Amino acid sequence: MKNILFASSECVPFIKTGGLADVVGSLPKYFDKKKYDVRVVLPKYTCMNQKWKDMLEYENHFYMDIAGVDQYVGILKCVYDNITFYFIDNEYYFGGFAPYDGDPKWNIEKFAFFSKAVLSILPVIGFRPELIHCHDWQTGLIPVYLDNFRYLGEYYRGIKTVMTIHNLKFQGVWDTKTVQGITGLPDYYFAPDKMEAYKDANLLKGGIVYADKVTTVSQTYAQEIKTPFFGEGLDGLMQARSNDLSGIVNGLDYEEYCPFKDNRIAKKFTVDTFRKNKPYNKAALQEELGLEKDPKIMMIGMVSRLTDQKGFDLVDYIMDDLCQDAVQIVVLGTGEAKYENMFRHFAWKYSGKVSANIFYSEDLSHKIYASCDAFLMPSLFEPCGLSQLMSLRYGTIPIVRETGGLKDTVEPYNEFEKTGTGFSFCNYNAQEVLNTVRYAERIYYDKKRDWNKIVERAMNMDFSWKNSARQYDDLYKSLIGE
Repeated sequence: MKNILFASSECVPFIKTGGLADVVGSLPKYFDKKKYDVRVVLPKYTCMNQKWKDMLEYENHFYMDIAGVDQYVGILKCVYDNITFYFIDNEYYFGGFAPYDGDPKWNIEKFAFFSKAVLSILPVIGFRPELIHCHDWQTGLIPVYLDNFRYLGEYYRGIKTVMTIHNLKFQGVWDTKTVQGITGLPDYYFAPDKMEAYKDANLLKGGIVYADKVTTVSQTYAQEIKTPFFGEGLDGLMQARSNDLSGIVNGLDYEEYCPFKDNRIAKKFTVDTFRKNKPYNKAALQEELGLEKDPKIMMIGMVSRLTDQKGFDLVDYIMDDLCQDAVQIVVLGTGEAKYENMFRHFAWKYSGKVSANIFYSEDLSHKIYASCDAFLMPSLFEPCGLSQLMSLRYGTIPIVRETGGLKDTVEPYNEFEKTGTGFSFCNYNAQEVLNTVRYAERIYYDKKRDWNKIVERAMNMDFSWKNSARQYDDLYKSLIGE
């Protein structure tokens, strides 16, 4: 039996701000329990739902030096879905209204404390992992501290680390002197071939340099981040580590996103019954959102953070043109004010045709995946993306840009060979988005049988965690053996 510890700043169902939480909450359940004891450690945030806080049991506590102060480290524990979760308790660091509230310096101190505490609790909880799987910059210091801790004796020697990059854009950067003061690490670690990048200290870079293996969340993104455009200043390092870098596409929790079991939607359906039952979902959503009731009109959904990264500057260019077509557009999400207001404007200008829901609701997101005919995702870059996997699962055809995980998971429709599970375009160009959407419209209206075959192929795709877990299993074996 091999011990594996996942370290992350968020994890469903306890705390979630994005896709990282879905990965850390889902993946551990899919490993063979006879081979691996997989446990998860995360911060105990005050902003967690009381329901989860009530489940936690006190294990132990001690004090640990960080930023020159002895800080309390409480350890709480619960078992959920047969997985053991540890929570590191310190209200000074984890007492905010959201996981990442506060300025960048505060977040760096908060997660430096967390990274050091993750290693410090191991002897106390009596769980020595053969491998620690770190996620994003918030845990980037774990491999660095592990290198430093091996001087403390045998206990920390030989523990392997994997660093998974969910989005290279976020790196945890602050000035070297301050970070050195917070972490207490010696000068040795703040050299250009280690944690220093462009005269600052970079926590994610430290994790990438010191981890035994580096992964990211799709094969294409693993290649893209070796180039200056996608590399966010670390493309040279990614090239240097390319022998240890691999891409494993995120899976989807097929129990949570399941069109034939989903109680959030108006009418459940399978790959055999979608022709008959999917229209009920569309009619129910049209009624709920005040759109014109028309079972035949093509409905396009978007569930997303409303940011430049997600391609909304392109949507802004073509929105007026798109609204001239026989389509309805349903948007759900929050983000940059200019995009929030843009969608509010079009919902006012084309009421009955456009629905702008500028908030987030898990229930409404499921209804959109189940009701729409197509799902638009014209991202500038997309490390993996989960929305297109959800759309495929519900037979809602993705229209995507060929980047990162979108390229790896959506096969473009070929009307001559009758293959493909979606529609895609290559260049980051508004006209290409519009042309691709209109091509999809043409197939939807003029070749309905072909469209339904695309839906069938989409719903038959398997992007469950089983497949991804198998690839992580191979990766772990390469480091710690059978």
